[in-house]
Amino acid sequence: MEFESEDAARRFYIEYARRVGFVVRIMQRRRSGIDGRTLARRLGCNKQGFSPNHKSTIGPDKKTRSSAREGCKATILVKMEKSGKWVVTRFEKDHNHPLVVTANGFSTTGDKDKKIEELTKELEHQEQLCAVYRERLLSFMNNVEEQTEELSSKIKVIIDNVRKVESEVQKFSNRR
Repeated sequence: MEFESEDAARRFYIEYARRVGFVVRIMQRRRSGIDGRTLARRLGCNKQGFSPNHKSTIGPDKKTRSSAREGCKATILVKMEKSGKWVVTRFEKDHNHPLVVTANGFSTTGDKDKKIEELTKELEHQEQLCAVYRERLLSFMNNVEEQTEELSSKIKVIIDNVRKVESEVQKFSNRR
């Protein structure tokens, strides 16, 4: 197949992926060493390859995340010819996992969309918890303020009483 541009090839493969039932991952790009323009692009299934386990001995331990990658080999490689046209030079059709196709021929929510939905729900839950904690904190601060005022008034009464007693003691001392 031949395309007018890299973008046209990408749009075609993304549309093909939707109809077949997978999500596209934009992968490698080869650039010209002379002017930096893109000479070739590889696109593939988002389940292509495997996620590396980044276990670092430096810094805090990171939470391990599940990976959507399953080692799928489905890819397409397009290269720009001297004519300026983009030509498919490699196409791997087979997937090693089930494809998700709906009745209208489009794939259902992709893995990223599911993760976004899950994280959005978690964010809403955390926002609700923040609101509850904020309310509790304000209530606690009001309670502390009320207790401080009450203690201040009691201390003032005690100080006034001590002054009265000191005054009485002074009067008694002066009489003797």
